[in-house]
Amino acid sequence: MTDPKHPCGLCRFKQDSLWQPVEGASLSTLTRGFVRRDLAAGEVVFSQGTPSTGVYCVSRGLIALRAFAPDGRSHLLRLAYPGELIGYRAFLTGREHRTEAQALLPSRVCTVAARDAGQVIRATPAVMERLATRCADELDSYQDRLQAAATRSNHDRLLALLEQLMQAHGSEVDGAHQMRLPISRQDISDMLGIQPETLSRLLKRLADEGLVRSSGRRITMPIRPDRFTQVKKQRFAVG
Repeated sequence: MTDPKHPCGLCRFKQDSLWQPVEGASLSTLTRGFVRRDLAAGEVVFSQGTPSTGVYCVSRGLIALRAFAPDGRSHLLRLAYPGELIGYRAFLTGREHRTEAQALLPSRVCTVAARDAGQVIRATPAVMERLATRCADELDSYQDRLQAAATRSNHDRLLALLEQLMQAHGSEVDGAHQMRLPISRQDISDMLGIQPETLSRLLKRLADEGLVRSSGRRITMPIRPDRFTQVKKQRFAVG
């Protein structure tokens, strides 16, 4: 049920929104600090090393979270899809952001300013419960990724990642699933913790097995009815 008085009232993620429980006097505080921002591909939501200015929710598009090394090289840590929170660890700790958040596709991010977010959370315990759950989910995600890296082959992890990306960004064309990769091959190597040369060998192996065809960023995969059911279960283990 939509609620136009609530900042998240018309959002398709409203029921699972961090701010869904907010009501009464806190609703005006939430509304005061609430901003929607549309971003073009390449725009930065927040930069590594900057102080937190609020809590961010991805409502459209795709956001990359990267960490920069002292030598300037960056590594893609994860992707944030619509409905996901980003930047909340810096908000909770009062520390600087340890990552950069950048739009990979035209995106929309909703932000609640730090001061107002803090007031709402203190007045609405259910919001803190939801935030704690998000923190636990992210920790579980990282644990799943570590376990997958230790127990699954690079071949299987790459296939699972490509299937996850295909579910989110692909379409059916001429009897197959096709997509343009929203991330570079270097990004894929970063996410899997492998060298680019290893990735090239794995893509060739997948092609030899008839599982994936790749040309630049164009990926084609045969349609498999059970694919996306399996991908849904594996999502946090690879992304």
